[in-house]
Amino acid sequence: MPELPEVETTRRGLVPALAGRPVVRVEVLHPRMLRRQPDPADFVDRLAGKVVGELRRRGKFLLIEVGAGLTWVLHLGMSGRMSIAARGAPEHTHTRVVVRTDARHEVRMVDPRTFGFTAVFTPDELAESSIARLGPDALTALPSAREMASKAAGRRVATKTLLMDQRYLAGLGNIYTDEVLFQAAVAGDRPAGSLTLAEMGAIRIAIRRVLADGLEHGGTSLDDLAYLLPDGRAGRHLEYLSVYGREGKPCRRCGAPIVREKINGRSSYRCPACQA
Repeated sequence: MPELPEVETTRRGLVPALAGRPVVRVEVLHPRMLRRQPDPADFVDRLAGKVVGELRRRGKFLLIEVGAGLTWVLHLGMSGRMSIAARGAPEHTHTRVVVRTDARHEVRMVDPRTFGFTAVFTPDELAESSIARLGPDALTALPSAREMASKAAGRRVATKTLLMDQRYLAGLGNIYTDEVLFQAAVAGDRPAGSLTLAEMGAIRIAIRRVLADGLEHGGTSLDDLAYLLPDGRAGRHLEYLSVYGREGKPCRRCGAPIVREKINGRSSYRCPACQA
């Protein structure tokens, strides 16, 4: 159910609400959201009055140019989302940051668990941040299978853990990694260095397919609806998942019951037959 039905429904809703518009109001409702800002007092001063430029993404980070060499950075963590709301509309209980432009909408960062963060970085601060240490983007700069295999060679870490390491490959999270491994017919607890080039090639193909499908369906909103699209709609990809969250249900490929296990402390799902 849309959170704010009067707001235009657009998959790219953040762009018309922000791009090319001056920021006229910034309100921080929870100080923890600024924990990555070198000086939290700088956040409002650096953002207010700026004109929003290019919106881009690197891995799980949203990067927004705001002029004067500054970059507004947002990371949604495990429970955050961006909401586009009409001015004056009631705020969600867990609204943490509000940014208003001269448009009729305002952009709200909603995060019940405050695992996400936001900051406005100078070029030097950006170069020293974790963003500078990210690996190639899984969607837009996916390396070749040979490159991926070379960086995995000799590694004893579980394949799933390596795929989720943002320094190895930026952008894959718990849900999509399980789906990638299922499509590639690789068990997530396999040592990464044991993968053959053909298996890494299958993983690479699966990454492209899984991310494309996730985007096509608006992402994966779980039952808690912690993640929603900016216009308030739920992502529809949950119904298309092959293994994640389907413990005990039949594999869509072979019928064997899906199992749940822990890999490096994370809940993981696989088909014991297809991913032996």
